[in-house]
Amino acid sequence: MAKIIAVVNQKGGVGKTTTTVNITAALKNLDKRVLLCDFDPQANATSGMGVDKNTASPNVYDILINGAEPKKAVVSTKYGDVLPSNKALAGAGIEMIALENRERLLKNALETVASDYDYIFIDCPPSLELLTVNALCAAHSLLVPVQCEYYALEGLSDLLATVRLIKRGLNPALHLEGVLLTMFDSRTNLSLQVAEEVKRHFPGQVFATVIPRNVRLSEAPSHGKPISAYDPYSRGAEAYRLLADEMSAT
Repeated sequence: MAKIIAVVNQKGGVGKTTTTVNITAALKNLDKRVLLCDFDPQANATSGMGVDKNTASPNVYDILINGAEPKKAVVSTKYGDVLPSNKALAGAGIEMIALENRERLLKNALETVASDYDYIFIDCPPSLELLTVNALCAAHSLLVPVQCEYYALEGLSDLLATVRLIKRGLNPALHLEGVLLTMFDSRTNLSLQVAEEVKRHFPGQVFATVIPRNVRLSEAPSHGKPISAYDPYSRGAEAYRLLADEMSAT
């Protein structure tokens, strides 16, 4: 049965999608069965896995709103399987309000495919609205990317407050898989200071692997490939290989 991990931080630009795509591919390279559920209306994780977000149908929106069968929506790629998204998902949060059991729509969908995978990663939107609530209800744990820049910890208190509410009422077993330091530049004092601050706030919960600031990581999505396929010898590819080793060892 799959371990379901939501990759979440309501702050944009911290490396959520980069991490979701690349940890999916890195674990697939370790012969794990991995599904990436793109739960962001921008659908960048879908295109980052080489899937056309404009033509993929049915997609996550169809599963939530139109009752499409999750297994029929799964797109297999050589980097891992994908439940694709598209911009229609942007309106789903409003449409879901009228639906029964609206917080558990994604959970119910993923339960139908969970036995086919070792890991399911959910790429969450940069907000704390109903889509993210669905992801947190569906997940066993959350992975929080935090960029090594000013204001790195800003907003995390809001996320953790939301997680406490979800645990109290909807998903008591939800726990923190780990905090992942991203965009780390070892040449700057700032990155080192932020890393220390994050470790102080989350003792024992920060991954040993740190994702460096790496141009090749930024280039890979425009080619529809994870970093392991775009430039397997880059520092970014090596970092996600190490993260996959770290995650699969637990």
